[in-house]
Amino acid sequence: QVQLVESGGGLVQAGGSLRLSCAASGRTFSNYAMGWFRQAPGKEREFVAGISVSGGRTNYADSVKGRFTISRDGAKNTVYLQMNSLKPEDTAVYHCAADRAMYYTPVHTTVNEYEYWGQGTQVTVSS
Repeated sequence: QVQLVESGGGLVQAGGSLRLSCAASGRTFSNYAMGWFRQAPGKEREFVAGISVSGGRTNYADSVKGRFTISRDGAKNTVYLQMNSLKPEDTAVYHCAADRAMYYTPVHTTVNEYEYWGQGTQVTVSS
């Protein structure tokens, strides 16, 4: 069992920045691929960014490429999402996800590929 707790959400003006954190506990963090998803009201949960077990491979949704950066810190068992140049359409609840994976497993990009989920943190971008 892996427990995931997100933090760092809030209200920000368009063009601003936020950094989300996801603290993992319960299992060996280095054995898990990690990802960020978001869900806006009335919409399905969508992939935002993912990072491999090693941290050497990342993948991003086209809508956030060049603005968001995912990273992981093994010493702190934490994955981050740095969000810059935020837009109103980035408003959503952001969820962290984890899945046990092998070193060479491709970055997961779909909801069904992740087994563990956090409760989410609200990000609101005002225009």
